[in-house]
Amino acid sequence: MQTEVFSQLFPLLSTANPQTLEWLLNVAIEHEYPVGRAVLMEDAWGNAVYFIISGWVKVRRTSGDDCVALAILGRGDFFGEMAILDESPRSTDVIALSPVKLLSVSRERFIQILFKDPQLHHRMLQLMVRRLRQVNQRLHIRSYPPAVKLAHTLVSLSESYGQESSNGKEILNIPFKDLAEVTEIGVEETTKIMQKLHEKGWIMIDSANNTINLVNLKQLINLAGKF
Repeated sequence: MQTEVFSQLFPLLSTANPQTLEWLLNVAIEHEYPVGRAVLMEDAWGNAVYFIISGWVKVRRTSGDDCVALAILGRGDFFGEMAILDESPRSTDVIALSPVKLLSVSRERFIQILFKDPQLHHRMLQLMVRRLRQVNQRLHIRSYPPAVKLAHTLVSLSESYGQESSNGKEILNIPFKDLAEVTEIGVEETTKIMQKLHEKGWIMIDSANNTINLVNLKQLINLAGKF
């Protein structure tokens, strides 16, 4: 992968200097995982930072036999940075929702890079603050109607990871159970709302290609309350 492509794909690296990008690519290790495979187990947090080149993953909280999806991440995002910085154990793991290709950079290498490139360090702090704001936003809408909350989830996923298609913004056909857990509503509610959105023509679920097309993104944004 060329350094220009690398910096364009990952917002975290948009301000990194060329030397940093080259060094990252030289020390990074490439991984590929099939659907359903554990990308990162709970006892491995803090060992590396992972960059998603392609595909989708879910971060889930584990407690015994119970697992709940906390977040869904896609192409251009990264994870594992918090555990590196605070060195605390995690009761979460990361599972591939689609075939996934990742780059990993070890904890030691990534910390060295942060110290060498102040621009990268500053950019990382900006993105971490952004993630905190997203958490606060989810807390703010927790009491909102289920349809509003689900629309917010769909719009957020499309803004972060959606790809342009002939039928609007395209995202992965995420299992309804995972959508429900991330949105903090019931699976039955999620199924009914998705069916209604499909009937209205606001979304198009393409099972053959395993995608959801947000056909009428404007209406979904209005429903989500993001004007």
